[in-house]
Amino acid sequence: MSRHLLPQPGLGTYRLKEQAVIDSVTSALDLGYRHLDSAQMYGNEAAVGKAVRQSGIAREELFITTKIWWDQLEPAALTASLEQSLDAFGLEQVDLALIHWPSPNDEVPMADYLGALDACRQRGLTRHIGVSNFTIAQIDQALALPGGEHLVTNQIEVHPFLANRALVEHCQAKGLEVTAYMPLAVGRVMEDAVLKRIAEHHAVTPAQIALAWVAARDIIVIPSSTKPEHQKANLEALEIRLSDAEIAEIDGLDRGERIADPDFAPTWDQ
Repeated sequence: MSRHLLPQPGLGTYRLKEQAVIDSVTSALDLGYRHLDSAQMYGNEAAVGKAVRQSGIAREELFITTKIWWDQLEPAALTASLEQSLDAFGLEQVDLALIHWPSPNDEVPMADYLGALDACRQRGLTRHIGVSNFTIAQIDQALALPGGEHLVTNQIEVHPFLANRALVEHCQAKGLEVTAYMPLAVGRVMEDAVLKRIAEHHAVTPAQIALAWVAARDIIVIPSSTKPEHQKANLEALEIRLSDAEIAEIDGLDRGERIADPDFAPTWDQ
């Protein structure tokens, strides 16, 4: 494992179901990935668990994340949700359990669901706890609550068109790792002229440049891919070293283009 608590990179599994996710996880593990990111809402925990068992890789070598959906945040429901996830995976413990989204309009008090999440950690249902899609204000609120001192990450949308700079830097300053979902902006990075030009200079793809840029900011990336050649390319992207000038050019692509913005999302920082 790297100096990060979460292995770099992870494999995202959003939208992948049944055999598609089994194949994706199997090829990723064969290539050396050890961090798998799932969620109860994805409906693929059982398939991910099957792929893990079939891999023959020792459990302690893997880092498995799941997330608890926003309608399961009442303490009893949260605990039951995580127990259901463990049953689906066929595991006694996940490595990281996240609050998938903060409770809309604070319908469930944050103290209640973070307390319940930390109680799950104390019971051994998860090694670590964290949050996802929390704003700067919500991070500060969470860290000040009992159990908040055990939070290890905020998983948020980060890609060249949504640098999310204020939130990223705030989390890192508070000692939280940042995990970036949708780091390829669901494929949109492939069409960008700046990324294409920098990619040509390095003899790689625009997707690899985007991942290299996110990783250069000390952020964990969890791209999703079903093709072994793309998974391999995503691993190799972490070896790319961008110049200061190239990083500055990519920084200039930030236009606040948010892809994940459901009606229950919090009021974003930008």
